[in-house]
Amino acid sequence: MDRMLVVVFDNESKAYEGRNALKQLDSEGSISVYAYAVLAKRADGSATVKQGDDGGPLGTLLGTSMGSLIGLLGGPAGLAIGATAGMVTGLAADLDNARIGDDFIEDVTKVLTPNRVAVVAEVDEDWTTPVDTRMEAIGGTVFRRALSEVKHTANQEEIAAMKADVAQMKAELAKTHADRKAKLLEKITQLDSKIEAQLQKHKDRRQAAERQSQAKAEVLKAKAAAAKASAS
Repeated sequence: MDRMLVVVFDNESKAYEGRNALKQLDSEGSISVYAYAVLAKRADGSATVKQGDDGGPLGTLLGTSMGSLIGLLGGPAGLAIGATAGMVTGLAADLDNARIGDDFIEDVTKVLTPNRVAVVAEVDEDWTTPVDTRMEAIGGTVFRRALSEVKHTANQEEIAAMKADVAQMKAELAKTHADRKAKLLEKITQLDSKIEAQLQKHKDRRQAAERQSQAKAEVLKAKAAAAKASAS
């Protein structure tokens, strides 16, 4: 199952131990790690990405789920991007792109307090024991959430409502005075723009989800090829 993991530690040293443990679990085949980052919360509440991994196809993931989650965890104080973290594009993140609920963000931020450090990772894991056992031994607090499915259709009710408004305003055009027509046309134009923006937003999300699925498939294919090569 594809999940987002956040493991919170008391300090940076422990966080790097956690990162190494994740990579070890990946190499053992216990989990598949698609992308990760080490996120530190500063004393003033802002956050800094200390280290990330965006090699190869993983970079296409980070503008969606990972980047959005990191941006959300940065909180209202903002996110300071470290020198090794050029992969972060989630500053304008939202929960739809992160594909998780706001309760998950609330749970994590209660523990990810100033001066604490977290390992954030997008993984595929069949069971939770390997990660939990390894992280708890290091002193980490594990949060996980299955990634929700990205909707492939726009919010039909919202768009239908806007289209109904447009239709009504167009019907009024034939009955209204000239001085009122300009205002109605302006409102119609504004609603048409909103409808197009909504459709484009969902199209972008659908394409991002497709890129993410392709990138994950490439990661798994590369791992399978490496395993086959080492066995031969």
